[in-house]
Order: sequence, then C-alpha cells, then structure tokens
Amino acid sequence: MYVSHIKVRNWRNFPRIDADLRARQFVVGPNASGKSNLMDVFRFLRDIATIEGGGLGLFTPEEIGPMSDLGPAGSVDILVDDEYEAIDAAKQYLSYFQGSIPSWDCVDQRLLRHAIPENRKRPFSVRKVIEQMADIDSVLELRGEFGVGIITSLIRIEGHPVGVIANNNEHLGGAVDSDGADKLCRFAQLCDCFNIPILVLVDTTGMMVGPDIERTGLARKCNNVFVTLANAQSPRFTIILRKSYGLAAQAMMTGSSRAPLFALAWPTAELGGMNLEAAIRLGNRAELAAIEDIEERAARYQELVADAYWRGNAINSASVHENDGVIDPAETRRWIVRGLMACENPEPIRRGRRPNIDTW
Repeated sequence: MYVSHIKVRNWRNFPRIDADLRARQFVVGPNASGKSNLMDVFRFLRDIATIEGGGLGLFTPEEIGPMSDLGPAGSVDILVDDEYEAIDAAKQYLSYFQGSIPSWDCVDQRLLRHAIPENRKRPFSVRKVIEQMADIDSVLELRGEFGVGIITSLIRIEGHPVGVIANNNEHLGGAVDSDGADKLCRFAQLCDCFNIPILVLVDTTGMMVGPDIERTGLARKCNNVFVTLANAQSPRFTIILRKSYGLAAQAMMTGSSRAPLFALAWPTAELGGMNLEAAIRLGNRAELAAIEDIEERAARYQELVADAYWRGNAINSASVHENDGVIDPAETRRWIVRGLMACENPEPIRRGRRPNIDTW
C-alpha cells in the first residue's frame, strides 16, 4: 500500500543500471509525470510522443513537451516518424555496442579530396564528410537538433564501431558554445563508458565569446570538455579538417595534439593560437594605425594575414610537431583502421566502466 510512492525503488535502481545494461527508452505516445527521466537514450515519434510535467495548470498534453521543443532542447536523441523507424533505429543503435561486423562497403574515398572548398571562408557540410568517410549506411547521428555547432554520430569504419565528434562550421563558424560543449561531453562519456573509439574532426574558430554566451555558463561548460576528453580511456584519434584555433582546438584534441593516438591534418588545415585575422588586428594594431593611406593599410593587412596563414598551414605546423603529419584525405579511413589495430583493445566492452553517464 502506498501514500506517496516515495518508497518505490525504481528511481534508485534504474539510474544505477544506466552504464551497465545500456538501458534505453522508446516513447511512442503521451508520457506523463517524469517516467521518461529514468533512462538514458530516448527515441521519440516526431509530433506524436510528448513528455508531460505534472500539475502545471490548464495545458493540453500536446502543449507540454512537444517534440518541437524537446528536440532542440537536447531531451531527445533520435526523432523518428513511426514505430517501424523507431525499431530500426533501436537495432542500429544497439548494434554499435556489439562490436565489429565482417561485411562493409564504402564510397570512393577520393571524394574526400574535394570535401573542403578552395575558398577557406566558404562553409561545407561536415555531415557529408562523415557520410563519405564512414561505411555506407552506418551513420547514426544523436541529438541532431541540439547543440548544432557540434555533430555527434556513431559510425563504422571497415566494420569497426566509432564515435565521431565534429565541429559544424555552418554554425558560428565551428565555434564551441555551451550547448555544443554539453552535447560533446555527454557523447564522449557514452563512448568512453563502453570503450567505443572516439574520432574527432576539428574545424573550429575557437570558443564562442561575448556577454550573452558567458551568461550560459560557457567557461564552466568548455572546461568540462577538457576534463571529460582528457580522462577518457577509449582510443582517441584526431583529424584536423581545416581551422584549428585556440583553446577550442586543444579541447577537441583532448587537451593537446600529443594526447590522441594520432593528430593528423588534411592539406587544408590551418593552425593558430587564435583566429588569424583577429590576431593580426590585435597584434599589429599600432603598425596598421600608423599607415594613413587606407589602401596602403589594407594592403599591409592582407600581407600580414597571408604571412600568418603561411606560417600556420598544415605542413609548417607538422614541421614543428604540432600535428603528426599531413595526409591525403582519401587515406583517412586507412589511417583510422591502422590506429585501431594498434590499440590493445579497440572493441566495445559489454558492461560500462563508468558508474553513470550524465543525462544532459
């Protein structure tokens, strides 16, 4: 007999099996009173399932926690359209934790040589890069509508399960913001819990800055990126696709380019302590201000920027050991597989080695 149900043990027991049994929940209709908070990864049916709070006034179930709110808020990992798609997504998700598979196929890897635009200021789709790099039909993105500056996906490389963390240059130029940091850390914990190797694709202009972003707890959340990745035990690999600036690049590389098993660069990579244009404006402010002729000042600025780009290009940074080498993008998969083969145990483990995975 119950009065308030506070002695029920579910709320104690379910969180404790979070990292041991890969407990997952699938919501296919209205779900009230917080029951969905018991599990770690949710699959919801788009525009049908809702999570309702209790006693919030005169609201319909559809007004409290619709998918249009919960997806961008990061409360949902995968949005699907019907029960059949939910079952397929569940099977695919769980398959990564079962280890490698013998059969696989991939697209022509020479396509990756054309993935980055020649104009370094033009954006490109890092999702397309991930799709081309991964085995065909092996990409499963988590929390795609939340923290859109960071892409987190489970993929396979020659059948091996791999967790990908990538900067999305189409949002804030790839800068890491608070939501992106939260998303990154939680995904890294998931991979680390079950020893799924982590592949980081770097293309970031730095940590996002400004009064508004600081009010979101950016300093604390970006510090958590350093702490989470630096303490991960899963094999870690880094590929610098293009921009690699400042603390954000270091955080993505688990604190240092020396920290991952390898930190390789594509020929399009450019490295710097901060955004190179901003560094020129700040470091050469007095010199530029002393040039009265506007055209001459602009020409001198472009000259300084070009020199900074030359010093920070992929080959020059490799010559001083700031990355482990410049590779042909078409050879990326081969490097990843060789890295996996060099690991003592690149396969997922059956029971999680963390007591829990953070829910945010």
